[in-house]
Amino acid sequence: MEQSSRAADAASPKIVVVVPTYDERENLPLLVGLLQELDLPNLHVLVVDDNSPDGTGDIADDLAARSAGTVTVLHRTEKDGLGRAYVAGMTRALADGADVVVQMDADLSHPARTLPLMVRTLLAGGDDLAVVLGSRYVAGGALATEWAWHRKALSAWANFYVNAVLRLGVKDATAGFKAWRAGALRAVDLPSVRSNGYSFQVEMNYRAIRRGLRIVEVPITFEERVNGESKLSLRVQAESAITPWKLRFGRRSAP
Repeated sequence: MEQSSRAADAASPKIVVVVPTYDERENLPLLVGLLQELDLPNLHVLVVDDNSPDGTGDIADDLAARSAGTVTVLHRTEKDGLGRAYVAGMTRALADGADVVVQMDADLSHPARTLPLMVRTLLAGGDDLAVVLGSRYVAGGALATEWAWHRKALSAWANFYVNAVLRLGVKDATAGFKAWRAGALRAVDLPSVRSNGYSFQVEMNYRAIRRGLRIVEVPITFEERVNGESKLSLRVQAESAITPWKLRFGRRSAP
């Protein structure tokens, strides 16, 4: 029975969930547990830890040691932004033979239960389907009820602003929960992406659309983080405001 299960996993597309971490020692084991409980064969988790001072990297190593090879860890020496962590993790996932690469936050704000639907939708689409994203702003999607009105307003405004500048036609253009087709990541020239924070999400969408690739949104309920503090800084917000204009006028557009 165990051998047949391994054979089924080997025949299934390899799914790698890339999880950047910085001071997420309490949330990471919970997230890995939720992912391991999903009915998704050949699912792997790649933790990208930016030398977390709270010991998250050690927790990740322990999870990897007990995972029979389904959890791996990429240790980076410094914290230089979410976008850089994702580029490093996605590049490693592609090198390791991933067919589907998932972006997912470690803070439990992204509902793991929606991942099977996202992967099925991606695999059922044509080769021009680049990414399926978990969207807060399509029918059935929602923001955390704990969010104050001004946080909800800022999120809605950010998406309106991005679409007003770039005309992406994506209702949740700043979404960070995504399942990418490996070929699409290669097509967008991942190593040349330089944005961070929300800007990374926007630039990746922009590059995909520029290459004639499709984006599909499925509804999620975005939850408040369980433990720890948000990493959203004024610097990240400033970059997010400037990047759409840089993309539109070509100074950071895809080559």
